[in-house]
Amino acid sequence: MQEASFSGTIKIILYIVLFYYLFKFAMRLLLPVLMRKAVQKAQENMRQQFERDEFDSRGIRKPSDQRAKNSGQVGEYVDYEELP
Repeated sequence: MQEASFSGTIKIILYIVLFYYLFKFAMRLLLPVLMRKAVQKAQENMRQQFERDEFDSRGIRKPSDQRAKNSGQVGEYVDYEELP
């Protein structure tokens, strides 16, 4: 069984602290860029969803709940009478 040396333990602690500060520094540089891209992508998705929900292909405003209600209809209902 091996025992940990004091100098090895100190080295590991220093590596952990060094990694922590390097990671913290890198996140300060990269996080604003990543957040800006995420916000731009969310805005683009919201704009596309708004356009898709509010306007059909002819540019006429049509509420999305009415479109969903009518999407199940295939044709109009025809009532037939039986002949004797």
